[in-house]
Amino acid sequence: MDAVLIEKLERIASALERLSPAPASPATLEGSDAFMWQGSSATLRAVARVQGVDLSLLRGIDRQTRLVLENTRHFAQGRSGNNVMLWGARGMGKSSLVKACFAEANRDLPHALVLIEIQRDDLSTLPRLLDILRAQPRRCIVFCDDLSFETQDADYKSLKSVLDGGIMGRPENVLFYATSNRRHLMPRDMMENESGSAINPQEAVEEKVSLSDRFGLWIGVHGCNQETYLAIVDGYATHRKLEISKETLHRHALEWAMERGGRSGRVAAQFIDHLSATLG
Repeated sequence: MDAVLIEKLERIASALERLSPAPASPATLEGSDAFMWQGSSATLRAVARVQGVDLSLLRGIDRQTRLVLENTRHFAQGRSGNNVMLWGARGMGKSSLVKACFAEANRDLPHALVLIEIQRDDLSTLPRLLDILRAQPRRCIVFCDDLSFETQDADYKSLKSVLDGGIMGRPENVLFYATSNRRHLMPRDMMENESGSAINPQEAVEEKVSLSDRFGLWIGVHGCNQETYLAIVDGYATHRKLEISKETLHRHALEWAMERGGRSGRVAAQFIDHLSATLG
């Protein structure tokens, strides 16, 4: 009976070990400059190549580029930096700007920064990630793309505490960069409903928007006009070395934008991909 019991206990222990993998080791960040955080297993998966575009191809967001690049370079140099929130029009290069500034800072100071992407659904595991990064010698940017919160979503409270609160506070070697299509990360009707049903409407609104206050750099990115859109197209076409006249290029680019109901950097990139294939 003792042998049977020991065998069952060993099987149970083995199953528990498979369900609860060992935490990432302190040496995890040594193999790459970019990682994906997997909250379910509390592990960091190395990314061999960060997908993005060169900083020179991002047009119409010069002020935003200057602010984010300066903040990122300061942090890479060992100085203090601010958490960054890029909000605004979709397809205007918010996430591309984050990745391009990271690449530029690491080009100036090789391997100075580590970029760690965290999914919106894994924000509840952010404290676990920060515990791992706190012991690391390297400087890290934790990046969450398309960050927003819905009704009855309490994750914004934990994120708010991590960014600028709690006894331990945010590790000195970590900054948090995020992008969102919403100015205050909350849907407008949610904020209005909270305000209308609260005893003190102003306090209810302030509670919802206080998360955005945790970002020292809170930068708006707005839609582009026709001139900026065509400048983006020209930049991509030059980069791809496409043999086509500017007049023809602009005519097709405007037709493409009209079919898609808007102009943006993403629309321009999609047009260039189509044109490159067409021209062979």
